[in-house]
Amino acid sequence: MSEELSLTSLFLSGFISATLLPGGSEVLLAWQLNEGIHDPWLLWGSVTAGNTLGGIVTFLMGWAIAHYYPMREFTKPRQLQAKAWLEKYGAFALLLSWLPLIGDPLCLVAGWVKTRFLLSLLMITLGKAIRYLLIIGLF
Repeated sequence: MSEELSLTSLFLSGFISATLLPGGSEVLLAWQLNEGIHDPWLLWGSVTAGNTLGGIVTFLMGWAIAHYYPMREFTKPRQLQAKAWLEKYGAFALLLSWLPLIGDPLCLVAGWVKTRFLLSLLMITLGKAIRYLLIIGLF
């Protein structure tokens, strides 16, 4: 795999795994770390940027949905859990946006309930960046 393609694929893997689409960037990150093609910091930056952008896209999807479909009661368990965390912790709950199964709905619901954008961006970025630092630390 070429060096540029490897970073692009890692960025896209991070992006897709942070949207409502299924995906996992951890395996690709681990493989690229083991291959040693790039500095770990470059890999961390690429996957963190993609994953953060995916989380923000999901947040903005929630914001757009709320604009066209005003708030209704959530009925799905993941949505209810996300809403409860957001009511209790506000944008700081988005530090957990990296969690499997709950992270994507958390970003969507945060946008839907109009959580402050800049604080949400910061919390999503921090949560995802720390997660990938931990993964890199394991390898």
